[in-house]
Amino acid sequence: MDPATIIGIVVSFGAVLASIIMEGSSPMSVILPPPMILVIGGTLGAGLTGSTLKDVKRAFGSLPKAFTLKLPKPEATIDTLVNLADRARREGLLALEDAAKEIDDEFLKSGLQAAIDGTDPEDLRMILDDKIATKRAQDRTSSKFFADLGGYAPTIGIIGTVVSLVHVLENLSSPDLLGPLIAAAFVATLWGLLTANLLWLPLSARLKRASDLECQQMEVAVEGLLAVQAGANPRLVGERLRSLLPVEPGKAKKAAA
Repeated sequence: MDPATIIGIVVSFGAVLASIIMEGSSPMSVILPPPMILVIGGTLGAGLTGSTLKDVKRAFGSLPKAFTLKLPKPEATIDTLVNLADRARREGLLALEDAAKEIDDEFLKSGLQAAIDGTDPEDLRMILDDKIATKRAQDRTSSKFFADLGGYAPTIGIIGTVVSLVHVLENLSSPDLLGPLIAAAFVATLWGLLTANLLWLPLSARLKRASDLECQQMEVAVEGLLAVQAGANPRLVGERLRSLLPVEPGKAKKAAA
């Protein structure tokens, strides 16, 4: 599991909390139910208005992935494909029937089975590319929903501040109440900015990044499957597929040395 999202949320909200305490204030001064309900409820309502129920369910259904993402392992996929290429070259494509049953990756498994069944290479590429495109579109819907929430939240916060300032103007005859009322009025704007920049927009970016990594592995699988189907040299298959992956800084230094 990659804990970056959990760590990021804890660090960002912790920094805000530490800042409030260091300023000599109390965290309870910004934890006010009315503006929080207005900002969070209004933001979710606005997001729902601009989407479909199916989109919203898919978006919130993808949240566990944001927090418990298991990073794809394209290197493991490449090793599997190299082994398949070696076996296919020695024993033929039909000999991979048993190997296909042992593969956990459903995308790779279905693609290999299609290749074994004799699907034309161009048709196989088209089918697999269509699956990747469909996944990207679905993931983009979830990411966009949270990005939209990040756009709505600051404006909803300003609306909350305006609503509170109206209440302030109703109490101009009580100068001793104006300070606390004005301070409370700006809490809505604070929560709008906080939720947008520390929650909704980062979640959107996280889901998009997760989708990119997963689709990258799927694209590597497509090229590998086509090479296996064509009976390519296993060593060349490995080199070709590894060239499709970004080089990590540590590995790049070793390669240069």
